[in-house]
Amino acid sequence: MINVRQVNMLVGGRPVLNNVSFDLEPCRIHGIIGPNGVGKSTLLQLLSGVRKPSSGEVSLDGVRLSSYSRKALARKLAVLQQGGLPPAGFTVRQVVEMGRFPYQNWFGDEREDHSMLIDHALQSMGLAELSNRTLDQLSGGERQRVALAKVMVQEPEVILLDEPTTYLDIGYQVQLLDTVRQWQRQRGLTVVAVLHDLNLAALYCDRILVLHKGGIAAMGAPLDVLSEALIRDVYLTDVSIVKHPVTGTPQILLQPSP
Repeated sequence: MINVRQVNMLVGGRPVLNNVSFDLEPCRIHGIIGPNGVGKSTLLQLLSGVRKPSSGEVSLDGVRLSSYSRKALARKLAVLQQGGLPPAGFTVRQVVEMGRFPYQNWFGDEREDHSMLIDHALQSMGLAELSNRTLDQLSGGERQRVALAKVMVQEPEVILLDEPTTYLDIGYQVQLLDTVRQWQRQRGLTVVAVLHDLNLAALYCDRILVLHKGGIAAMGAPLDVLSEALIRDVYLTDVSIVKHPVTGTPQILLQPSP
């Protein structure tokens, strides 16, 4: 579904991505991990069409991203930006309704009533009781959940998440990622998520792409990718890896210095 071919990216004259090529299978959750500053968010911006590569090509369903109109691309692909939504005077419900923009005419109207879809998104993210509050009355974590509800009502085929658990406590991290996974399975969506927490990546992602020094250090299933040697090479730290007692996925235990 998403194809990246020989992509190079310069940021401020500095090479960030060097000759990167890979394919992302449809109907899967793909995680992008790696140390700070290796280009994870830059890669996600290339996948979303927000940025164009310095050279190379990114395509969706066999069509270059640059060939899509803004609305056509928004009907296929939605992005949850890092840090969620900034404080604003709009109510929670108004912001979530903005997710329907790709389907509206010049007057902001749609042929069908999608209020039930909006109600369901608010309920799924635990926002029903906050629907009439303005964003400037919410915490960062609550705004992050509003941002995901907005993405849900957009009804895309592909969801790009840039550090979606930022500002969230562990309870809401699990709720958010459980919601994304359930939604992905029900609708056969393709999800690409930049994640800092390697344990969350192992728990929720079908495949993981590891960025390091401008290229791909590893790509595959969590069991095949996450090893003590790779973590040591990429993150420059020693860890122990154990299997999760319920899921069997690899979980990383940090080793503090003596």
